[in-house]
Amino acid sequence: MLLGIALLAAMDASAKWMVLDNIHPLQLLAVRSVVIVIVLIVGYSIRNNLSELRPTRPWIQALRGTSGIIAPLSFFLSLKYLPLTDAVVVFFTSVFAITIISAYFLGERVGWHRWSAVILGYFGVAIAMAPTGSGAIAGYALVLVSSISYAGLFTSGRWLSETESVSSLVFSYNAGVGLIACCLLPFLWTSMNATEWVLLMLLSGFAVAGHFAITYAFSLAEASAIAPFEYTAIIWALLFDYYIWGSIPPLTTCAGAALIISSGLYVLHRENKNRQAGR
Repeated sequence: MLLGIALLAAMDASAKWMVLDNIHPLQLLAVRSVVIVIVLIVGYSIRNNLSELRPTRPWIQALRGTSGIIAPLSFFLSLKYLPLTDAVVVFFTSVFAITIISAYFLGERVGWHRWSAVILGYFGVAIAMAPTGSGAIAGYALVLVSSISYAGLFTSGRWLSETESVSSLVFSYNAGVGLIACCLLPFLWTSMNATEWVLLMLLSGFAVAGHFAITYAFSLAEASAIAPFEYTAIIWALLFDYYIWGSIPPLTTCAGAALIISSGLYVLHRENKNRQAGR
C-alpha cells in the first residue's frame, strides 16, 4: 500500500511538472489511459482471461468512463495554481463527498458522528484556503470538483461491483477517459521535448504500477486496515514540493490539513465500526 501511494504521488509530481511546462492535462490523460488499457489487455490475454474485462452493463460503464474524466482532469489543472501538498490535502475531502453521496443516493444511514466530521473536514478546507489569491482560489475550486467527481466514481463503482468485476471497472473507466482525451487531442496537442516525453512515460508507468500495488494491497488485507495509509500521500507531496519547487506550506495549510485528515480518519473509523456492528 505504501509503495502504491508513493508511486501515485510521483505520478502527480510528474503531472505538475508538465502542467507548469504548459502541457495540457488532457495530453497526459490520453497517454496514461491508453497505456493502462494496453497493459490490461496484454496482461489478461496472457492469462487467457480477457473476458474478465468485458462489462455486463456496457452503457452504464461507458457513461461512467466518459464522465469520469472530470476527476483527473480538474485535479491536474489545479496543479498549475496550487502547490502539490495543497492539492493533495484538499482532494482528501473526497471521503466526505462519498459520505454525502452514499447518504442521499444509496440510502446509507449516516449518523451525527459522521455528519459532524464532514462539516469539520470542509471547515478545514476553508482554513487551508485563507488567505489566498484569485489563482489559488481557482485551484482549490478545481480540486473540490475533482474530489466530488472522484466520490461519484467511487460510489458508482461500489454500486456496479454487484455485477461487474474490479478489472472491468478499471478497464472501462480508462477506456472512456482515453477515448474522450484522444478525441480532443488534435485541438490541444503541444509538442514535447525529450525530457517531457520521458516524464510522460514515467507518469504512465507510475500510474500503472501504483494502481496494481494498491489493488494487490486490498487483496491482502481489509480496506479498513490499510485505507489510512493513503494519507502518506501528503508526506510525499511535501517532499516533492520542497525538493523540486522549494515550496513550504504555510501554517494555515497545516492547520487545515490536520482537520481534514483527522475528520477523514474519524469517518473511516465510524464506517468500519458500523460495518462490524452490522455483521
